[in-house]
Amino acid sequence: MKLTLRQMEVFAAIARCENVSRAAGGLAMSQSAASSALVELERQFDCPLFDRIGKSLRLNATGRGLLPLVEDLLSRAVEVESLLGGGQLGPLAVGATLTIGNYLATLIVADYLQRHPNSRIDLKVVNTRHVLDGLLRCELDLGLIEGETNNPDLISEFWRDDELVVFCAPGHPLAARGQADDGELAAEHWILREPGSGTRAVFDRAMAAKLGHPHVRLQLEHTEAIKRAVEAGLGLACLSRVALGEAFRRGSLVELRTPQFDLRRRFNFVRHRQRHVSPAARAFVQLCRDFDEVRARVPACTGDVN
Repeated sequence: MKLTLRQMEVFAAIARCENVSRAAGGLAMSQSAASSALVELERQFDCPLFDRIGKSLRLNATGRGLLPLVEDLLSRAVEVESLLGGGQLGPLAVGATLTIGNYLATLIVADYLQRHPNSRIDLKVVNTRHVLDGLLRCELDLGLIEGETNNPDLISEFWRDDELVVFCAPGHPLAARGQADDGELAAEHWILREPGSGTRAVFDRAMAAKLGHPHVRLQLEHTEAIKRAVEAGLGLACLSRVALGEAFRRGSLVELRTPQFDLRRRFNFVRHRQRHVSPAARAFVQLCRDFDEVRARVPACTGDVN
């Protein structure tokens, strides 16, 4: 066989870093050794894998097609080592959208590490667009997102149901009634998640068109910042019920019923179509499916997640 696992490691590292020096540092090897490994790989098959742009290396079409196959191969090699070393699970990189990451995934990660104390798991909490980009670049093994993706290179699988809720501050004029019609909502100022988030996509699909270009006072990336802005009386907002339970119980925020809008959505698992599902990923997915049991074992938080 012409290929070596070291060549594959070097190729994958350079693809992720787009720079030989940074890739070599991550692999604890010299820059010249990493560069030689890549040159030898391309020479063996007379097939360039990168476009050279200054000091950066960008995957060409062949390299982009090769990367998920290489990541799959390296993942399987880790499984072999884990099996020979006593059956421990290999490393796992998970990307979660902000609502899922802040309110669900952190609890599941805690339970995962309690069950597999010698395993390593990296959790990145970003918006939907960045989770999907990480999966496509093979930087993530698994994504937990709000909604679905239509990218043909990704596979989406249902996890659990969710719904968005419109809410206001206790002192807001609509709070006493606990509901609002379209005209009242259209007249209000809104604090919303940024474009590219799953939450914003549901709001735009279900509400924005019917409200006739709502007055967006603030766009914020963080759920907690939106809640604080609403508590301060800056306007209305629309977030997942998962993120609002404690605030509703405490009375710092008030739900506004909006049955005229369909604000239901789904949380989904997403993975790259060409990548192998490792035992670590399967174990994590199973814990996600058993989340209600996980939550019962973990002490409840006394306040909102910061």
